[in-house]
Amino acid sequence: MIGLSHMEKQIHCVTNFQDLVSTPYKGEINAICWTRNLKGDFSEIVRKVALNGNITTIEPVDLHELQLSEQGQLAREILLSDLELLKAHGASPTLNVISHYDRDDTFPLLPTDVYSWHVDRSPIPTHTFLCTYYGASSDILSNEQGKKKILIPEIRDELKKLYGSADEGFEAFLSEHFFDLHYQADPDAQPINLGLGHLWRLAVDHPGSQVPPCIHRAPVEKPGESRLLLIC
Repeated sequence: MIGLSHMEKQIHCVTNFQDLVSTPYKGEINAICWTRNLKGDFSEIVRKVALNGNITTIEPVDLHELQLSEQGQLAREILLSDLELLKAHGASPTLNVISHYDRDDTFPLLPTDVYSWHVDRSPIPTHTFLCTYYGASSDILSNEQGKKKILIPEIRDELKKLYGSADEGFEAFLSEHFFDLHYQADPDAQPINLGLGHLWRLAVDHPGSQVPPCIHRAPVEKPGESRLLLIC
């Protein structure tokens, strides 16, 4: 079981897939976690997949073709099962081996890469599902412990300089470049790590959402160690 401590109000834990997808967000709860202790050697999957660039997508057929030990086969069965569960639910999961993501350094005060605290946005009701099976895992942040970067005066002033002198269209500019999705953690913030093997459902910013979107970030990868991540 993951340690929740200060995040108990934000996270609701369940013990099966059906509850993961059907439990509603409410109040401060914007993260649902199917807590699991998975069996199998997921590192073997990472070692034996033919990598292609910094992010390699693994299709089910790729998994079936791998020659694996008994522990590797257990890991493969879990990966295939998770993919099928999410597809049957109507989601479009992707399984990736990640050495690193591209960094965004176009505006140093407000990078918009996934290493920055951010929320996901959609024009239609949806969720973000993710599970890290191997390697460094993502973090989430209490909405009370983060502030939109575009509301921080010095950052907002620099963004206005970047945009130009006229205020007309400035808010649209922030949205078009995803600046409005990124947050700065409070100095005393206590992020929670999502751990290995747990399948998470995170609230997304979309029209009609009843809860604030879940603030999260990708971890900085450990040197020489890729991540095995399912996300949709």
